[in-house]
Amino acid sequence: MRAVYPTAYVPLSPAEIERFLRGLVDVIADAVQADPFTVEPVAVVGERLVKAHFNGPDTLQRTVEVLGRTLLFTPELEDVPQLPEKVVAILGSLSTSFAIAMRLDAFDQQEEIKRALMAAKTRAERVAKVSESRFREVFTTAAFGIAITDLRGVCVQANQALAEMLGTPHAELPGRKLIEVFHPDDREALAGKYRAVGAGRVDRFREQRRLVGGDGDPVWVHLAVSLLRDADGAPAYHVTMAEDVTELHLLQKNLDYQLLHDSLTGLSNRQHFATRLEAMHKSAPDGITLYHLDLDAFSVVNNGLDHQAGDDLLREVARRLKNTFSGEQAVVARIGGDEFAVVVANRPETPKVPQVVERITAALEAPMPSGAALSAGIGVVDRPAASWPVDELLRAANATLRRAKAKGKGQWQTYDRPEDTRSRTWLGRAARMPGALRDSELEVEFRPVVDLASRTAVGQVARLRWDDLEHRECVEMAEANGLSLKLGQWALREAAEAASVWSAGALHVELSPMQSRDEDLVATVKRVLDETGLPGASLRLYLDTRAMLDEPGDNAEVLREMGIALALSGFNGGQAELSLLGELPVDALVLAPSVVRRLAVEEESLPHQAIGLMISTIRASGYAVYVPDVPTPELAEWWGKREADAAFGPFTGEPLPGYEL
Repeated sequence: MRAVYPTAYVPLSPAEIERFLRGLVDVIADAVQADPFTVEPVAVVGERLVKAHFNGPDTLQRTVEVLGRTLLFTPELEDVPQLPEKVVAILGSLSTSFAIAMRLDAFDQQEEIKRALMAAKTRAERVAKVSESRFREVFTTAAFGIAITDLRGVCVQANQALAEMLGTPHAELPGRKLIEVFHPDDREALAGKYRAVGAGRVDRFREQRRLVGGDGDPVWVHLAVSLLRDADGAPAYHVTMAEDVTELHLLQKNLDYQLLHDSLTGLSNRQHFATRLEAMHKSAPDGITLYHLDLDAFSVVNNGLDHQAGDDLLREVARRLKNTFSGEQAVVARIGGDEFAVVVANRPETPKVPQVVERITAALEAPMPSGAALSAGIGVVDRPAASWPVDELLRAANATLRRAKAKGKGQWQTYDRPEDTRSRTWLGRAARMPGALRDSELEVEFRPVVDLASRTAVGQVARLRWDDLEHRECVEMAEANGLSLKLGQWALREAAEAASVWSAGALHVELSPMQSRDEDLVATVKRVLDETGLPGASLRLYLDTRAMLDEPGDNAEVLREMGIALALSGFNGGQAELSLLGELPVDALVLAPSVVRRLAVEEESLPHQAIGLMISTIRASGYAVYVPDVPTPELAEWWGKREADAAFGPFTGEPLPGYEL
């Protein structure tokens, strides 16, 4: 109400205006949340605004601004699927219905003027002086441009409003062919319509056309053209009335542009890009190539300098990408924060994908005005089948980009269907894991930890299982979907509860990287011990080595003070990892599974000799060495000969659930 109240005079009280606008808000809110979604109910909003006399020059603009801002950021609508696309559709429908209602309202006024003109002309024939005076008043004071032309199209009379609209002296209009004041591109079509009215094939016509002002600029008008007949009913004159709608036209054009383009860079936005991608994919004879780019380390510029520098950099990237593809039939778009996409319609002379990638890389590597230089990960979908829908194209490009970025900065990769299928299957299961945990589909199993010297079990190691997925796959999925901490806490409690009632030795629990860094780890462990009654001395926790390298923290010290034995898991023997031994109160190291797998398939070689030497050195320093995932009794014996202290893995048989232990 505050936004639109000043834009027009409305003969209602503030309370009545608020009630009226609330009713329109309800229509829009219902449309946004309707399933299935349709914009048809919204059309009444524009009509009601005009009928209520909210028809000022700024009414539509302020209405669009308020609704566009509010609908996208109202908390009650955050869960509405595809909200931005629905808002765009709703604003477009509202703007269209408002414009149509304004035009019809104007035409109604025009019809009243026409009837007044007709009445005045008739009365002029009967009562010349009075009728002429009334006719002149309507004719000269109307806000619309009015011209009366003979059937040849020569202007007989025109009012001052039309002269001002054209920027032409009023005296120059009579005797001039009216068709000459229209834009050259519109003249032929309009001449045909004027002839149709003069011949009586149609009574009138209404259209939006362009006049040419005195300065050469186009003036958009709504035309209403009809026929005047003489006293005998024969066609005599054309009456042309024109309403200047240039501002409304420019506002609509600007709104359309904003809805389809990125406001920062001027490139196509995601919605517009998807439309163009679909059209090019269907029509390009030699197929298309889709490039999906994600800038590397853009946050370094954005946060290290300032957000203005980040915006300037995005604009510069957009300019360079447009220049890179200026010689191609291509569309460049910004489809995310620092993500860009390019679709190229291939021609015989179009460069191959590696050459295009080199051009993109060279364009980004050149120093930016801020002094920064950029690289980008690039996913490429080259000449996909014509049957692919747009959503699948964009998804495939994004998935390829993510695999490229996983290889490091400045990398690119082309779409690989088998790899994409594997990745999609894996990600699909990762996405379903939270539901599986909620529905108790995951379980904790146990394998014995075997002393390799005595071949006796000294404890049990807890392992996760979900259908056919084993422990490490479950941990990797949980790290990927953000469930790692919750899953780790659940597994620790399940394992401790099982261990509290057995006599199978110490409970060994391997913590995930996220769990190892968790600031609340000590509180979590203490709560689990208190709730299950498991003594701290019966628990051995494996802290993730890589997580400890990034952020050692104080957890290890406090856990050791609680009587809990600690080990480092995923140990490769690097110098940085060895340095941790002097910083953390651990008494055992668990080798990385990758080390165990490599040595299991290789013949006796330098790595085998090196691992033996490393184990001897570590044990001489007072640390025990555990070997995970040992597949066979023969390999367990091999590790025993290398003086490893204990091992666990398939060599002991199938894992068992806690109740069987």
